[in-house]
Amino acid sequence: MADWSMEPAVWVPSDYQLSDWSMEPAPAAWVSGLPIEYLSTEMLGSSCYQYQVSVPGSSEGQQKLVEYAAAAATATPAEQRRAGQQQRREVADFHATEPKMNHSPIRVFEKSAHEFKVDIDKTRTKMHRYPTYFPDLGPRYNVPSTVAIGPYHHHRRHLHPAEDVKHVAAYHCIKQSGGHTVQEMYDAVVSVADVARSLYDKDVVSGISNDDFLPMMFYDACFLVQYMLTCTSDGLDEMDDSLRSFFDSNDEAIFNDIMLLENQLPWLVMEALLRFRPVPLEDFVTALKGFLQDRKDLSIHTVVLDDSFQPPHLLGLLRFYVVGRSNAIAKRKPLPPTEFISFSVSAVELAQIGITLAVSKTTELMEIGIHKGNFFGELSLPQLSLDATNASILVNMAAFELCATPNFQADLVDENSAVCSYLQHMAMIVDREEDVHELRSKRVLQGGGGLTNKDVLEFFTSLQDLRLGSCYVRTMEEIESYRKRRWIWIVILKFYNENKRTIATVFSAVAALAGILGTLMSLKK
Repeated sequence: MADWSMEPAVWVPSDYQLSDWSMEPAPAAWVSGLPIEYLSTEMLGSSCYQYQVSVPGSSEGQQKLVEYAAAAATATPAEQRRAGQQQRREVADFHATEPKMNHSPIRVFEKSAHEFKVDIDKTRTKMHRYPTYFPDLGPRYNVPSTVAIGPYHHHRRHLHPAEDVKHVAAYHCIKQSGGHTVQEMYDAVVSVADVARSLYDKDVVSGISNDDFLPMMFYDACFLVQYMLTCTSDGLDEMDDSLRSFFDSNDEAIFNDIMLLENQLPWLVMEALLRFRPVPLEDFVTALKGFLQDRKDLSIHTVVLDDSFQPPHLLGLLRFYVVGRSNAIAKRKPLPPTEFISFSVSAVELAQIGITLAVSKTTELMEIGIHKGNFFGELSLPQLSLDATNASILVNMAAFELCATPNFQADLVDENSAVCSYLQHMAMIVDREEDVHELRSKRVLQGGGGLTNKDVLEFFTSLQDLRLGSCYVRTMEEIESYRKRRWIWIVILKFYNENKRTIATVFSAVAALAGILGTLMSLKK
């Protein structure tokens, strides 16, 4: 059994979860950067004012302050005025001869600009907040119901019961570490905690001391490691029965919670702990990759991890493999230039130009596109089983894309906006409940135990105003190209659709006439 002995000052407090998790940042005072400040000299028994030289750490400045303060006690008003004028001249001279003083106002702005650039450079690795401009779909989409991961929701009282489970998870992580001590594992997390802190919203973490932040990182990582093990066959077999019971009974809620954008732990913290208690990530990703589909392919091959990809957090890890990397897109021929393009086409309009809905050959969200047949075209879409949890995870993946990639069109990497593009494709198709029914009849939407047709319609239409993803724009270009190349066929199809009753009547009459003529011919014989 691992060694649990250590100094209380080093190890985390057992009642840390009861600490003050106030999210209010400490008030900050603006320093104007002026070279002098005015101080009342009433303490010296005089109604006049003295001037203090604001030169931190300058013995010369301190000496001047003493000399002027002593003189102020006995000098006449005229002498005090002359002394003040002399001090201001000396301050001006000092600034003229010391242009590199640290308190120069431009240094304040330089520091702000540098911090801003560093923050922007971390865009893809930060622990983002739920975007304020994103549609407000309700608390299920941005507030955890069972467990808090990271600092953004740790203060919520309804999540406190899960803190005891984190202690249990930590105990089993340490027991399964192969003889490593608590201190070794805790120190590994502490070694990356400063970087982890810098990835969170600074206004939030500024109100959290290290005494709270460090154990939070450790316990949250232990909890996630143990949950990830439940998704692998080997880890599940080794799991403590009581811990497994908790995970099994709260599985859907926990899965939803740990995939919320605001409920993430930096992957570098996870990596620090995974060195001691490894999780077979290939099995974990393989088990979860098909969560958007109702029917599971039991013969699916184990996912091959991409060593070049460094996930920012658990949500980013799953999104990467759910999205996929389409080889078909890389082989596509450039489309001819066009003067006009529509950015919204309904299912009815697609049918009018001869494009039907079909299911993609893979489950990856990148596999969306127009495929041309001899007479008709197909818009292929990955299958989706849409229940409340899947809807929530899709939304949070889309929110992550919006935060991590400020400009989809400038980025031009389809994978970076794939979830937003997928949601936009679905929102484009559904204008009414009949369109949702059409998606079900084509098996693009699976199952009947999830959201109703009305719920699906409301969900997708609420996401119509997402930023246009490059994959979505590409599909719109393909549709426009299809219109141009098959305009004659589209005209014929339109004529048929508008006159199909008349055409059916004519064909029926022709068939009847042919039958009569055939009968008459047979009678003549």
